[in-house]
Amino acid sequence: MTTSHQPFSPSEFFHMRLLPSLIFFSRWLQLPLYLGLILAQAIYVFLFLKELWHLLAHAAFLTETNVMLVVLGLIDVVMISNLLIMVIIGGYETFVSRLGLEGHPDEPEWLDHVNAGVLKVKLSMALISISSIHLLKTFIDPDQHSSQAVMWQVLIHITFLLSALAMAWVDRLTSHASRVPIQSVS
Repeated sequence: MTTSHQPFSPSEFFHMRLLPSLIFFSRWLQLPLYLGLILAQAIYVFLFLKELWHLLAHAAFLTETNVMLVVLGLIDVVMISNLLIMVIIGGYETFVSRLGLEGHPDEPEWLDHVNAGVLKVKLSMALISISSIHLLKTFIDPDQHSSQAVMWQVLIHITFLLSALAMAWVDRLTSHASRVPIQSVS
């Protein structure tokens, strides 16, 4: 007995394709999020310039420790800005749409091999770097922090380190597993 398949009517085809299309196009809902991060980046540029102006205007009256703390603050802003760029560009490229930068002279080198796993590891490393700057600021000016606050900063930093190692390990395992051919059992 053979069963014949009736071709789908236009309305059945429309309904069967509507849900997958809706799910696929839902990725564009992330666009306002990335635009919001671009605005946050602009705020960080403003804060950086304000802090730099403060440093230049008061340089003659600041101690070396104060200059170092301000410079570490500037580095912190730059690192957060780098983190924002990685999330904006890498996230958009990975989850929303291709940027079409292939062959562009200003294309970031890391964008050639970005995927969700690589992005997570890079973001983890950026968070560890930012946390390191905060720890360094704390150790340079320890009188501004209680021993309990320092302990929490160190514990959070260690947590970032362990999390990054775990994510890198899982990413390595999953990327290695995807390269190993699956053997069929005969």
